Amino acid sequence: MPRLDPRASAVREFWTERHLCTLTTLRPDGSPHVVPVGVTFDVETLTARVIASSGTAKVRHIEAVTPARVAVCQVDGRRWSSLEGTARVRREDWFIADAVERYAQRYRQPRANPHRVAIEIAVTNVLGLV
Repeated sequence: MPRLDPRASAVREFWTERHLCTLTTLRPDGSPHVVPVGVTFDVETLTARVIASSGTAKVRHIEAVTPARVAVCQVDGRRWSSLEGTARVRREDWFIADAVERYAQRYRQPRANPHRVAIEIAVTNVLGLV
């Protein structure tokens, strides 16, 4: 798989364009659980963020083995990129607010959710063709 420099302008641009993404977590039996999500990627800190509801399967999977190995991916025609890394669930109000603001900048303002958490992914590998 082609590794990418996460700080390359093409990677930075691709991860700011509005694309639906997927998040892959692992179930307790090791099988993959893939769901659609919105992702933001801070190339300076190599941190990806996903907002979610606290009771979802993706959150439960990550909390079961923190730090959990995960991948997020986006595709646009022949262009694609995957971010791999370790994830943890963040419940601090300030972190969630920051994740929501980043999400709103890339996608749209999300609906209010009193059960919202943020998934923080420390990106260790960037793959793709952009």
